[in-house]
Amino acid sequence: MAWVVVGLGNPGEEYEDTRHNAGRTAVELFGRAISASEWKNDKMFKARVAKGKLGTQLFVLCEPETYMNESGKVVAKLVQGPKAAEKLVVVYDDLDLPQGTIKLSFDRSSGGHKGLESIIKAVKTTAFARVRIGISPTTPSGKLKKPKGEGEVNDFVLARFKQGELSKMEPAFKRAAEAIGAIVEAGDVRLAMNTFN
Repeated sequence: MAWVVVGLGNPGEEYEDTRHNAGRTAVELFGRAISASEWKNDKMFKARVAKGKLGTQLFVLCEPETYMNESGKVVAKLVQGPKAAEKLVVVYDDLDLPQGTIKLSFDRSSGGHKGLESIIKAVKTTAFARVRIGISPTTPSGKLKKPKGEGEVNDFVLARFKQGELSKMEPAFKRAAEAIGAIVEAGDVRLAMNTFN
């Protein structure tokens, strides 16, 4: 059974390079780094899909072509149930982490992330790997300055990264891509967590 690596975000040009599309950016970078196949639009899955092999492990890269909060509908077609979710990696933006950081997690709640909520509901388990990419600004002392209230959060995540932010984010995307590779190649998220957390 192949690994399924899902980069969360919103489809369409207007959402390219937005903070909410950090997951897609990292998955695309991973695909380029290990020479995955070309991305193809799969109408049946309602997703952009690429395939490849890392070591002995086969994988499918997936970018849902639905809006973020409907990501589960796409993932459910590729990952049918809790057993299959053992080989699922979801890569996404996280407001609970400082901008430019990453963290690997396994078997956790959605933390309020609508795309993740949708996937948990669809695959009927929280027991899958996540690569979380921090997007929250911080104070000079390192304290998170998260946006407050639904409107402010939506405006923040749907805005494009500013030039100064990109210099912090580019190394994070690279590290997230390396983390995806470590999970897939080792076939075990816990081993990768020891290295990347």
